[in-house]
Amino acid sequence: MAYSTLIPRNLAIKLVIIAFLAMGYGCKSKSDHQAKYSLYILAKDGKEYLLTQNTLEHGIIKPEASGVVLDGKDMDRDVFVKNGFFYHLNRKTALFSKFFIESGLLKTSGALTLKDFSIENFNWVNQDTLLLTGLNLSGYNQTKYALIEIKTMKVIAAGNLQTDHPSGKFSTQSIGFVEKRKNQLFVGYTYHAPQGISNYFTSDTFYVAEIAYPVMKKIKTEKDVRSTYPGGQNTIQSYGFVDQHSDYYFMSCPGIALGNRPEMPTGIFRIKTNEDRIDQHYFFDISAKLKNHAYGMWYLGGNKAIIRAERKDLYKDLNDHYSTAHFEFYIIDLQTQSAKKLNLPLDKGTRRECVIVEGNTAYISVNSTTEGNFIWLYNIKTGTLKKGLQLAGDTDFIMRIDRLTN
Repeated sequence: MAYSTLIPRNLAIKLVIIAFLAMGYGCKSKSDHQAKYSLYILAKDGKEYLLTQNTLEHGIIKPEASGVVLDGKDMDRDVFVKNGFFYHLNRKTALFSKFFIESGLLKTSGALTLKDFSIENFNWVNQDTLLLTGLNLSGYNQTKYALIEIKTMKVIAAGNLQTDHPSGKFSTQSIGFVEKRKNQLFVGYTYHAPQGISNYFTSDTFYVAEIAYPVMKKIKTEKDVRSTYPGGQNTIQSYGFVDQHSDYYFMSCPGIALGNRPEMPTGIFRIKTNEDRIDQHYFFDISAKLKNHAYGMWYLGGNKAIIRAERKDLYKDLNDHYSTAHFEFYIIDLQTQSAKKLNLPLDKGTRRECVIVEGNTAYISVNSTTEGNFIWLYNIKTGTLKKGLQLAGDTDFIMRIDRLTN
């Protein structure tokens, strides 16, 4: 029976449109790489998914129903995002690729070759220029860089960074952070010595090289022995930020999951805006405050940040560090050097990009074995918490959440 025999024609047209949208066409008509957020999910069966989403504040989604199944040969959790695109280096093929999601499929927008390169950090010089820093795959003993124009996916410049090579018992190194200020780079790094097949020992010292940009010539190097392993791979988790005063803060990570020097403290350091060296008068000893190590730090504004700290009384060793729920979230004050624990379920997953800060809200992804996988909303002004988007179905870990578009 025709709609017109029961209801007015204009109302019938509206109902048809509403029904059409309810079937999901309203979401699919807009390209997925225009969505506001992306989520990287590890499923219970070992599959990995990318999902796009326009809100983190409510709803339920299942990766097996809404996500793009990823090929582990092409993609990993060290993917990073910008303006609707995903960027990832396949170290086996040496292809650095630019991807987007459309009609439920991951599509390649462009690619270039980066031979003998392992990305440690990335920096957006501007909207169209990307600075990658990393190490040589052949030995992890030479720091390297590549400056890329991302619209055309062309290498503008590439070469070695002038940091001191490991020596003596130390054979490899890691770059913990790279911070750009106008015509200079601050590069934080340290050295490692192998201990068996899958273990290593880290130097008790970290170094910060000041390098002239864009000529990439070393100006000087300083060292610090208050902690070690400055920052970590920012393709996997955030460890530093610039505050409202343009001061740069970074976290050291000597815990067993990164530096493997647990007798040294996790700490927060600062390079002030008009200085070219580490502030020797500032050191926030996180381990002394919490009696634990921490990994990951996200700025909230107003001298406050979120950190993610382990509970060493709840896991046995590195073998169950990732799978056991033992992480707690804290709000720290960078000036008073105080810390307040958030009333969130214990979280699992050693290193994750798990916080997005927008205005007065911090979106925090929590993988709880008791309450499920949720995005929690923390109101920065009032200090209140509430559950938002739920990742259900086959979700085991929310491995990362990112702001895909502004």
